[in-house]
Amino acid sequence: MLMAVLAGYAVALLAGLLVRVQPKWSRWLLALLPLALTIYFGQFIPSVAEQERLSVSYTWVPSLGINLSFALDGLSLLFALLVSGVGALIIIYAGGYLGDHPLLGRFYGYLLMFMASMLGLVLADNILTLFIFWELTSFASYLLIGFDHEQEKSRKAALQALLVTGGGGLALLAGLLLLGIVGGSFELGDLLAQREAIQGSVLYAPLVILILLGAFTKSAQFPFHFWLPGAMAAPTPVSAYLHSATMVKVGIYLLARLSPILGATALWQVSLTVVGAVTMVMGAYLAWQQTDLKRILAYSTVSSLGLLVLLIGVGSKLAFEAAMLFVLTHALYKGTLFLVAGIIDHETGTRDVDRLGGLRRILPLTALAAGLAALSMAGFPPLIGFISKELTYETLLEGSNSSTLLLALTFVSNVLLVAIAGILFFKPFMGKLKEFPHQPHGAPLSLWLGPTLLSLLGVIVAVVPSVLANPLVASAATAALGKPVEVELALWHGVTPILIASAATLALGAGFYLLLPRLRLLFQRLEPLYQWGPAKWYEWLIDGMNWLASTQTRLLQNGYLRIYLMVILATTTLLAGYSLLRGTQLTLPDDWSDVRFYEVGLGLLILAATAVATQARSRLAAVAALGVVGYSISLLYVLFSAPDLAMTQFTIETLSVILFVLVLYRLPRFATLTNRRWHLRDAFMALLAGGLMTLFTLTALAHPAESRLAPFFLENSLPLAKGHNVVNVILVDFRGVDTLGEITVLAVAAIGVYTLLRLTNGKPHAAKQTKQQDAQVEEGKGTTL
Repeated sequence: MLMAVLAGYAVALLAGLLVRVQPKWSRWLLALLPLALTIYFGQFIPSVAEQERLSVSYTWVPSLGINLSFALDGLSLLFALLVSGVGALIIIYAGGYLGDHPLLGRFYGYLLMFMASMLGLVLADNILTLFIFWELTSFASYLLIGFDHEQEKSRKAALQALLVTGGGGLALLAGLLLLGIVGGSFELGDLLAQREAIQGSVLYAPLVILILLGAFTKSAQFPFHFWLPGAMAAPTPVSAYLHSATMVKVGIYLLARLSPILGATALWQVSLTVVGAVTMVMGAYLAWQQTDLKRILAYSTVSSLGLLVLLIGVGSKLAFEAAMLFVLTHALYKGTLFLVAGIIDHETGTRDVDRLGGLRRILPLTALAAGLAALSMAGFPPLIGFISKELTYETLLEGSNSSTLLLALTFVSNVLLVAIAGILFFKPFMGKLKEFPHQPHGAPLSLWLGPTLLSLLGVIVAVVPSVLANPLVASAATAALGKPVEVELALWHGVTPILIASAATLALGAGFYLLLPRLRLLFQRLEPLYQWGPAKWYEWLIDGMNWLASTQTRLLQNGYLRIYLMVILATTTLLAGYSLLRGTQLTLPDDWSDVRFYEVGLGLLILAATAVATQARSRLAAVAALGVVGYSISLLYVLFSAPDLAMTQFTIETLSVILFVLVLYRLPRFATLTNRRWHLRDAFMALLAGGLMTLFTLTALAHPAESRLAPFFLENSLPLAKGHNVVNVILVDFRGVDTLGEITVLAVAAIGVYTLLRLTNGKPHAAKQTKQQDAQVEEGKGTTL
């Protein structure tokens, strides 16, 4: 399983080279990898259907209990097949859609990186491993959505998606860490065994809320749904892959995966059913009012994701069966419709349904695929969408009284989706052929192959469900429910209330479609209210953050060194002083008898020299006073048996004094630029910071701690490092990497100083030339432009 993930990343790195070497055949060659992965995962369908669970684990950070663990069960197998199978068709489609795009190789690399990240996520058996791949999918989707980076709309949409899902990712990380702490492990199998302890913990509610925030942002649940329609700025292959079959279902996968651990509680069920129901109805309501094909599909996807969240929240056996079947169903028909929308845009130059019509004559295969997918979306037999809709109705009909409201909301949503399916098929393909921005022609094989196969697969799975649907749905529902589930899907169950509900859905949906022109005019009055929705909240939040960043930059990063020092000292003093005074009992050393008179004398000399440095009216006098402070500290090192430190301090102090004298000698005459009030402020801050450090030192002396490192260094300096000077050995051996880093920093700083000096040396000559040119202009000897 790990090799399958790594293979995706490896081919992603080589995609650009392959496009350069074989530009014509690169799409077909790159599609071999996801096709091979589909076959690889497909061979496990029989064994997984028998409740067999395959797992592998690699030690990563054993001290923290973090492993690279992967497992294949029914839930991960369903998503892995969707990721790899749809991925193969998307890669072929992308080659025909983007054609000779100069960045096609980069696009393939991003797409394969996303595919590998998705596979790593759905196969992960460790929640921290899962989170790493979770974030990798967000990063890859950011690159894919912003692929047309020269367009501001694409850049803005990519950033919006990254900020929303990335913010949810931070919440998810906190929730997963709490889950691991409460459960005592980061392995999903171990957490399942601790289900009762986790649900009985006081941290259960916080960790559930944090995890739900991560899932809701990723799967575009209200009020985070707005990023998904915005992401339609991405190329159509991205929308078809990420926003119908894979990425937007990652949150659904997470909820299903954690449901056996966190589910079946009031908090879990209420949160999922309420958010899912609101998202489902809102998405369907907004979808039918759009005119752009991709935005219609985006909002209808939001509605479908809401239904999935609702079903997981219901949490019954039938609910998980319906949810897992709908994951497969939605990927088949929505992936087809996204690809069809791309073909229409590619051939006609527009996605506006009001400007489309009659394309069935020019794109017959595309029209066939769109018709089958639209019928499946509407829930028309004999397609898989019909079975999925009936199973959803059956789930809600068998529930409690609260399910009656959910059933009514689901019915309304499905009626609207029937009308939306009519828009997606009849508007572009039926009626008279209209004038388009581009003269349409027949789509090439690479474009119509994907939607045709997906739509036909929706028919095959419905007609013969025992071949693929039954084993996949049963094993996935088993993994999500945590109990064995048997599934028997069929097209015909007789005349039942469920069949009547399905027929009523189709009839009302058809009537709604016929009334669309009048209804749009009626609901146009509400359009001004839409601008105050969550998308506007996001803009307010971003504007507020920018205002805050700008304000604090003006206040804190204003270019004055004294302000920087004051902020640093004030913040450190307040926070550290509060912690010291609140959390530690101040105890000063009791015995002062070992203090010698010369130590007191050196201390007084340091204080006197400091006072002279602050009051001196001559720069050289101030430098000399600072030199006295440094040399006095060197004497203290000598008195306390640290000759090596004394020599270092003496050398540095000497160099500092010399450099100060050389530099300050060239500066203008000394002048007082600050008033007495500023002096008092600076003195107060200095005394406050110095007093804090004094308290820290005295407190540390009053509470001596046993060091485990000092004996180690003393015992091992000679045998391990062959050095008698323990301090030197620590610097160059035990902490050699730190020392190397410090040397590197100094070297980089020296190069920077040298560069600035070289630039500065050229400025006087340039300034002199400028003055001469100005003089020539004034005298009429030069010209100006």
